[in-house]
Amino acid sequence: MTAPLVAPPVALRVADLADAGECAAIDAFVRAHRDGTPFHLTGWSIGVARGCGQRAHYLVAEQADGSLAGVLPLTEIRSRLFGNAMVSSGFAVDGGALAHDPASIDALVAEAWALAERRGITTLELRGGPTPGHGWHVDEHSYLGFARPLAADDDAELKAIPRKQRAEVRKALGNDLTVETGVTERDLAAHYAVYGESVRNLGTPVFPRALFRHVLAALGDAADILTIRHDGAPVASVLSLYFNDTVYPYWGGGIFPARGLRANDLMYFALMRHARERGCTRFDFGRSKAGTGPAAFKKNWGFEPHALAYAKRTADGAEPREINPLSPRYRLQVAAWKKLPLWLANRLGPPLARGLG
Repeated sequence: MTAPLVAPPVALRVADLADAGECAAIDAFVRAHRDGTPFHLTGWSIGVARGCGQRAHYLVAEQADGSLAGVLPLTEIRSRLFGNAMVSSGFAVDGGALAHDPASIDALVAEAWALAERRGITTLELRGGPTPGHGWHVDEHSYLGFARPLAADDDAELKAIPRKQRAEVRKALGNDLTVETGVTERDLAAHYAVYGESVRNLGTPVFPRALFRHVLAALGDAADILTIRHDGAPVASVLSLYFNDTVYPYWGGGIFPARGLRANDLMYFALMRHARERGCTRFDFGRSKAGTGPAAFKKNWGFEPHALAYAKRTADGAEPREINPLSPRYRLQVAAWKKLPLWLANRLGPPLARGLG
């Protein structure tokens, strides 16, 4: 029997993110969709826009009765150094069109490209979601995702970690380290101090402090910070997102002493416990570039990688945007950034990083 045709949405528009009722309806749609992520929530778009001074455009597709047929969050990124792009989702590792039928997906993606053209932007990036067809470059080889179920308790979680990494966690548990969680000014300050030093050591600019503050404020109880301290000083910290029973450790890192203290190992193990206490059943370790140390680290924890598909469309004759710090074109800049004094890196970094998206 021939399957019935799915009617395309009758209306496409940009949602009013200042309307609390509209945001609640969108978020309910996102949470009910099997492919929804925290990066599709309106709070993410709002937090990113406020924190980095970029513009949010949240596309919605509606049926004749006004019900949602699909959504596509977009962040308009403008940077003199890195170029301009329309990104779904901005400052995220996932995004893309979210709908229950192909007609709505196609309509949203087409409208996103039309919006980019109207705004004078020559690149549209979709991080996740169904991959479009003709005219798009799809990368399915650069990035890997890592996720698995959480175990029932600490003992079961330790057994789920491969032997070599399990030994590191046990050493971390025996060190003089404390675990704190929260969203207070103390938590924010500790996280930013650790994260800023961590990314400087990797050779990349730190995001604006306001980004973390506004994302936490916009997501409410769906985000928090976990910090590992040694002798009262923060040595490792991670800002995590919580969505549909899954924890997403997102912005995290450790300073140089963290390695000897195994503070990062304790941080992720403690986060697994904290997430279970919050009712989570799944741990999404996020993305890593294929063939890198972070990807190997996550595999050592017993996470099997899966390929992530990112799609990009660039206007005819325009140069595609390149923001990958591993690109050969940034090799010298990365090496130089690692040598900057921390105070200078933290001053110069935010104006640059707000344009990465």
